[in-house]
Amino acid sequence: MPARAPRICSCGKTAPPGAQCPCQIQRAAERNARFEKTRPNSSQRGYDREWEKARASFLRQHPYCARCGARATLVDHKIPHRGDPAIFWDKSRWQPLCTPCHSGAKQRIERRQFRKESL
Repeated sequence: MPARAPRICSCGKTAPPGAQCPCQIQRAAERNARFEKTRPNSSQRGYDREWEKARASFLRQHPYCARCGARATLVDHKIPHRGDPAIFWDKSRWQPLCTPCHSGAKQRIERRQFRKESL
């Protein structure tokens, strides 16, 4: 089977197949930095001492990841709360996840859903 050909980036440089050009990586980093400047910090989003207590209690009761069965380290909101305290504190909407499941698959799903809502 032949290998895929390199592609030409909009900046004019050649990028290997499946890889990002350095200019794309830089633009993504700048975009993320702009977003982080406007994003409230974790305590402003509700993740305070009260949350830490509730989280620890929930993880004691549900020690395994809901997706893969590994040891859970995070409590995830099944439905993004978007700042709504009723959704934030509704334990029926929580699920235990390990870091790889939360940071990988779950985040990709949420980004896809957010893009669809934006259209």
